[in-house]
Amino acid sequence: MRASCAGALNEDKADDVCRRADGRCLLWFAPPGAAQNPERFKVRLTTVPMDGGMRGTVAGSGSATATLGGSTLSISGTFEGLKSPATAATLHSGVARGVRGVSVAELVVSKAVRGTVTGSVMLTPDQVKGLREGRLYLEVASEKAPDGNLWGWILK
Repeated sequence: MRASCAGALNEDKADDVCRRADGRCLLWFAPPGAAQNPERFKVRLTTVPMDGGMRGTVAGSGSATATLGGSTLSISGTFEGLKSPATAATLHSGVARGVRGVSVAELVVSKAVRGTVTGSVMLTPDQVKGLREGRLYLEVASEKAPDGNLWGWILK
């Protein structure tokens, strides 16, 4: 039977790609993308750039991980030390690393001074490219800092 499986493929590789059942050769093919390993990223949440007037409203830190599987980006993280409860968490796309950009998706955030941020987002091909180039970031807003309290770039 080895020869019948190997007849379709290189005999030395027959056992790696064939399974024999009832004397027949069966080939297993993975669905597209199944063999791809998910890409993993890290996020360090720190305070947004601030001037002296923001010191009383902006504080805190956190971290997150992000995993890209196909075109789906899954994010999970924690934060603490905000001076007021979080109100929103968003995924943004900047024109370059370190440059603010447009919001591309809303995430789920704990409405507290300490909590979690999570979500899954279907990215466009341009957004996947931006992710790999370090142009996507997370932003957490709070009651006292509605334009952003924490942010962190999604990096390898």
